[in-house]
Amino acid sequence: MYRFLLTPRWWAINVFTVVAIPFCLFMGSWQLGRFETRVDSHREQQTQADDAREAAAEPLRDLLPVTTETSGRKATASGRYDAEHQLLVPGRTLDDREGFYVLTLLRTDDGKALPVVRGWLPGDADSKADTAKVPAPPGGHVTVTGALQSSESPGSKGVRSGGGLPAGQLGVISAASLVNVVPYGVHDAWITATAADGAMTPVPPAAAPGSGLDLKAFQNLGYTGEWFVFAGFVLFMWARLFRREAEAARDLALGITPEQAPGDPVSGAPISGGKAPGDPAPGGQATDDSGQDDSGQEGSGQDGSGPDGPDDAPQKRSPAGAA
Repeated sequence: MYRFLLTPRWWAINVFTVVAIPFCLFMGSWQLGRFETRVDSHREQQTQADDAREAAAEPLRDLLPVTTETSGRKATASGRYDAEHQLLVPGRTLDDREGFYVLTLLRTDDGKALPVVRGWLPGDADSKADTAKVPAPPGGHVTVTGALQSSESPGSKGVRSGGGLPAGQLGVISAASLVNVVPYGVHDAWITATAADGAMTPVPPAAAPGSGLDLKAFQNLGYTGEWFVFAGFVLFMWARLFRREAEAARDLALGITPEQAPGDPVSGAPISGGKAPGDPAPGGQATDDSGQDDSGQEGSGQDGSGPDGPDDAPQKRSPAGAA
């Protein structure tokens, strides 16, 4: 009955099923592993952030390049602030308030500059009244301590990647965005100072990219469900096709073809558009092909008269003088 499984068509279906189901399960497991990795990294980042607050500061050169392990750790750098290239980073929120960062480049002793976010101020970076509150950077040789951060990307939270910013403002804190702003090299990292001057508020460190429970993490979880659903769908379609083929094979074994069904010895379909020989007439008597009923008489009208109707039938009269 199941010889149809050996046909080329079913060989192709079986091979596809055998390959597709493990592939879907593998991809679903891989996406689930990605989600679990992000959850673990988020927990580690929270633990590292707590440890970084209590750990001693380390020299900047010992923490570069920035990784998920070094991001958020305290770093120290020495040099001189470049007051001529102080920049404002608009559109940054802190405690659900809109404001801007105050970023000043520190010319370190190794020759490169380190972007330092000295603090945050509420208001609009385009307003002269708000920018007037920005304190001048300390002069002379200074040592700055702050949380190490990796360069921002256009997809980072709060970043304004579009152009059109006026002079003195910066949308993305990164070495790539500063290369055309300052005439010297810049470290591919930045720090947020632990202490702020004047009315500024220190900016807390952000989580390293790819280590938090962001939208991408939940996308991995959604992809996990999709791949498992695909595996179930492939198995369902194979079972449905197999059942249909098995039923057709069983019918053929019983001598039933798709064109023949019970009720009609030839085509399997009931006869329509007429009466079969020997069927009862509407009046209850069977008729043959000559139009006569079983008694040998021709069919009559509904009232028993001849074919021309009751008016044309001969009338029987009683003999004259009959009582």
